[in-house]
Amino acid sequence: MAAMTIHPRVKRIVEAEWKLFDQVQNIGGRASCQDSPDTFFIMRSSQLMAWSEAMQESYWNDLTTATQQGRNLLTEKYAYMMARTSPAEFSRLLSLFPARLPEKDKYIDAICAVSVAWQEQLAEQYPRLVGHGRAIRKETDSLYETSFETYLWGELATYSLDTVKLYHAYIQQLEAQGKSLCEMILQNTVQQLGYASLAEAEAKLEGGVS
Repeated sequence: MAAMTIHPRVKRIVEAEWKLFDQVQNIGGRASCQDSPDTFFIMRSSQLMAWSEAMQESYWNDLTTATQQGRNLLTEKYAYMMARTSPAEFSRLLSLFPARLPEKDKYIDAICAVSVAWQEQLAEQYPRLVGHGRAIRKETDSLYETSFETYLWGELATYSLDTVKLYHAYIQQLEAQGKSLCEMILQNTVQQLGYASLAEAEAKLEGGVS
């Protein structure tokens, strides 16, 4: 199978993200994933390749603007997740980050609701494949586990209002077309891992493909 072609715009974004991710300081010390640039590239590029060009460009502007301001959006992303997984610790960090906008939160909640439904549909279709990832709903959050929903919620919180609006419009468009952004991202991921389809990757996990 031909290798997936990664758009230069996406490479530029992921390379910038990796530099920021490498600088993230975790409470418990450096995470093992911070020493896995290849995995990081696959996961992040798979997501970004599923976005619209307008979303990619808007997010690139978010990254560059924040960096010019001395902010690390990857640090902020993991901090926002702590609002659910470690509220006490998050309360001590809250003053370090920009104030949340109620208008943006409205879009974020709508995006998360659709995305959770999509992810649960994927889990029904490909239980082993999706089961290798995070638990889906925020109710599973703990100090040691961050759900798909909370991970997305934390990441969206770092985006500008413009990017969040573009994201929201995009998922509405996909819904109208009967498509799923979660499925598109997962398809990109398994393709970069060498599989032709989600079904093939699922079968591999079942032991049905050598």
